[in-house]
Amino acid sequence: MTIVPEGVEHDGMGGLRGSNLRGVRAHNERLVLSLLRSHGELTKAELTRLTGLSAQTVSVIMRALEDDGLICRGQPLRGRIGQPSVPLGLAREGAFSLGLKVGHRSLDLVLVDFLGGIRTRVTERHRYPTPDAVVRFAGSAVTDILSQIGAEERARIAGLGIAMPFQIWDWWRTLGVPEEALIGWRERNIGAEIGAATGFPVYVQNDATAACGAELLFGHGRTPRDFLYFYVGYFIGGGIVLNGSLVPGRTGNAGAIGSMPVPDGRGGQAVLLDIASLSVLERTLGAADEAADRLWDTPSEWHFPQALVEAWADAAARAIAAASAAAAAVYDFEACLVDGWMPVRIRTLLVERVRVHLAEVPASGIRLPLIEAGTIGAHARSLGAASLPLSARFLLDLQAFAS
Repeated sequence: MTIVPEGVEHDGMGGLRGSNLRGVRAHNERLVLSLLRSHGELTKAELTRLTGLSAQTVSVIMRALEDDGLICRGQPLRGRIGQPSVPLGLAREGAFSLGLKVGHRSLDLVLVDFLGGIRTRVTERHRYPTPDAVVRFAGSAVTDILSQIGAEERARIAGLGIAMPFQIWDWWRTLGVPEEALIGWRERNIGAEIGAATGFPVYVQNDATAACGAELLFGHGRTPRDFLYFYVGYFIGGGIVLNGSLVPGRTGNAGAIGSMPVPDGRGGQAVLLDIASLSVLERTLGAADEAADRLWDTPSEWHFPQALVEAWADAAARAIAAASAAAAAVYDFEACLVDGWMPVRIRTLLVERVRVHLAEVPASGIRLPLIEAGTIGAHARSLGAASLPLSARFLLDLQAFAS
């Protein structure tokens, strides 16, 4: 498969649909939009100070962005000397993006607005993903979503991002399917096929890296400058953020922590994904004659025996703690963030148990990272996919405007 890195438009997919977005924004316009993304609302004076541009240049940029509907005015700030300042922020309906998550157990397509709000979602479960099924689903789901919005919103869609596991064809043993069931992924260019079927520019990224990008772009609260990100899905995966920037790596697979060796709790070693993945919980539930398929119905609540879920969470947390300590020996991460396809209460339990187990790890010569919960939740991969066209079209690398 040809991988299109974040920020690079797929060849032959054409430009933006509709003239009101005027293609990829100029550098200074992207700088202003990125600052507004990072800070929320800013006044003209604040933007002038942060960008280093002249007040006149900032005024011209703000006027152009406002005319294009990408930014909007907030409430005037009164109580200061002189005329009240009017802050500006990103317009929620200024741009939209489509995000497709290709998961081992489900497909998910979302329409996201400029602030990261999910407007609509189409989902489909499967036993395992095949190229034909993914292309068919993408075409059908995009048509469905476009039928639900008006022409103005359709014209403001920046593109379609895809978050998917890389080298899917290598997972046939773990998924318990014949090798030939997944071999088609080796030769197919799914990004190009979906782009041709939908007419949108397409961007492809590793699914866990995309989830990490969603945390970085749309996360709530203070995001650490340097963190290692764990996303617990069917297989656990990860992402790396250094100095406020997502680091996809040379092949787009940085943060592949699922393959990291960790203690197995029985005196031996295993790889992290064989302990801390939801596939492990699925097998445990199946062995207990529970309806394991219900694990993939909704992440908002699980109705499984508490003892089984807690035993899985404790084993997973012990393994994640070991991986966090090992990562800290390589790079001095401020924090490790843990998120995943699970109810908030289970994520809270998992984070608490990771903290307990990390405190038991010998840490001579290294400073162990903080352990925090991610803020996006179960749909981080879909939201991360949708963030790819928005980043490529409108934003700069986060470290370029770090304050």
